Amino acid sequence: MQYLSTRGHADRKRFCEILLEGLAPDGGLYLPESYPQVNEATLAKWRGLAYADLAFEILSLYVDDIPAADLQAICRKTYTEEVFGTKAIVPLKKLEDGLYLEALSNGPTLAFKDMAMQLLGNLFEYELARRGEELNILGATSGDTGSAAEYAMRGKKGVRVFMTSPNGRMSPFQQAQMFSLQDENIHNIAVEGVFDDCQDIVKAVSNDLAFKRQYKIGTVNSINWARLMAQVVYYFAGYFQATNSNTAKVDFTVPSGNFGNVCAGHVARMMGLPIGKLVVATNENDVLDEFFRTGVYRVRSSADTHETSSPSMDISKASNFERFVFDLLGRDGAKTKALFHDQLSSQGRFDLSAEAAFKSAEQRYGFVSGKSTHADRLATIRDTHKRFGTTIDTHTADGVKVAREKLQPGVPMVVLETALPIKFAATIEEALGHVPERPAKFEGIEDLPKRVKLLPADAAVIKRYIADHVH
Repeated sequence: MQYLSTRGHADRKRFCEILLEGLAPDGGLYLPESYPQVNEATLAKWRGLAYADLAFEILSLYVDDIPAADLQAICRKTYTEEVFGTKAIVPLKKLEDGLYLEALSNGPTLAFKDMAMQLLGNLFEYELARRGEELNILGATSGDTGSAAEYAMRGKKGVRVFMTSPNGRMSPFQQAQMFSLQDENIHNIAVEGVFDDCQDIVKAVSNDLAFKRQYKIGTVNSINWARLMAQVVYYFAGYFQATNSNTAKVDFTVPSGNFGNVCAGHVARMMGLPIGKLVVATNENDVLDEFFRTGVYRVRSSADTHETSSPSMDISKASNFERFVFDLLGRDGAKTKALFHDQLSSQGRFDLSAEAAFKSAEQRYGFVSGKSTHADRLATIRDTHKRFGTTIDTHTADGVKVAREKLQPGVPMVVLETALPIKFAATIEEALGHVPERPAKFEGIEDLPKRVKLLPADAAVIKRYIADHVH
């Protein structure tokens, strides 16, 4: 299995190379040369598998440079009941006829990012040991990626984490989860800016090939294909739980800011999983909703990026979106590069509304979208609590609200639950009049001592900080 860049670079890479590399040399994102295909017989064979074994089967289609026995051991070490709280790993919960929640937030940091990040930590440690190398991970987080990465990498041999986050823009619980870690290989950097500034810094450093090579810079953001690949697994697991046959259609609704989570659904659908609609649910930062409605992709400035009560989606540049556009444009690297490298940087937008490919996007790729506001969030949290006795977090509430608008008779709709409510306690309290419960291990986390460095939104300053702390 060879991997190519969305921007047309001539190089082809194997999985373990792109695992440690992140962005392609031309600034593009890696994708497999073609998506492996699964048919009804394969689905029938996979239907009864435990989650770790299902992960192994799917990952084996994408990873051919790790011996099968080792890859299986890594999957079984990662997806355990001890780490994820249930035997099913991602149990499906029925809210009402046709509407389900898929629980992806039972991992160590209570967010769906754990599903991929725990695997990534084990893959990194394995591959670095095999090579006798070290890796310095530079990441950007709007709330959940950071803690998931840090909890997955803490104490791992050969790995350091430098995690940027927008200063003051995460919930107190999210900040405490990250900043309270005292492990020597974990470095928290609060950036004076918004998430998009953090993401721009990561891309700028990744594009400085000399610095990247000298300091062995890798990434865990969803620009890393390995993370996206791991997320594909829970679409299959959700599908099997929602159906009895291997031909029935299932729709998925995904709360989305950076397009990583739903891009994994796109990959699963391209592989042949019978997904009908992929519903993209945004908050007030509705760049993606605007695109799927109009064909115009218009990046917002930092000043125009709203601070909302579903803060992990306060994103106006969806870094994973390039992978889908590459597929939409018939995998034309030159055209993709012209849009994302040239047009976006000069004009801040591009318009595909006149493209035949865009006009058939819903039919060919299943994408539809909707948005949710603070008022919607509160109403959905209240309604779900009152009618079903279930407390959902703010991002999942955005998903449930939009999912209801897109329900189709006879087609199960699975909403991906993205975090536990405790991570956004203030809004839950506003909606329900009480604070959500928190797992015992997180009692008093906000009062723990914090390790964090405040720095300006400047890639050169971040590079200096990394250089000073790699020893």
